[in-house]
Amino acid sequence: MFDAIVLVGGRATRFGGLDKTAIEIDGVRVVDRVLAGVAAAARVIVVGPEVSGGPVAAVASALDSVTSPIVVTLAGDQPWIAPAVPLLVAAVADYDVAVLVADDRRHYLAAAWRTSSLRAAITELDSPVDAAVRSLFEGRSVVDVPDTGGWSRDIDSPADLPE
Repeated sequence: MFDAIVLVGGRATRFGGLDKTAIEIDGVRVVDRVLAGVAAAARVIVVGPEVSGGPVAAVASALDSVTSPIVVTLAGDQPWIAPAVPLLVAAVADYDVAVLVADDRRHYLAAAWRTSSLRAAITELDSPVDAAVRSLFEGRSVVDVPDTGGWSRDIDSPADLPE
């Protein structure tokens, strides 16, 4: 059993400020594709632009609503993420956090956490406002989950959309 936090509050500056999560790919909004990836979650908390201060502040604002022992964090602009979610949830069993890795780069928001570890990581920060997501991983046992399907690809600019 897991809960999920999906962040949809980015400014989308490379998209001219448009809500990139509302863009449709093959008739389905980007955010709906992400939400389909966490359909098995006991609870899904969507954090929008009303929470300022960056992604760590957004995750922190949602943590009080998390009740499952595992919580998945996702960015709302990763429409191909669904197949990675069960892999992340399965991988976190013996670790504090499982994170998706593509091209030797961790995608810090595509992660499954032990809820207690994520709470501890946020509590240890001076402030979650404007904190780097990677700072949550410091001092934690981390397992990298290879992105073998391009699941972590996100929509940062119009060039990232399929033709």
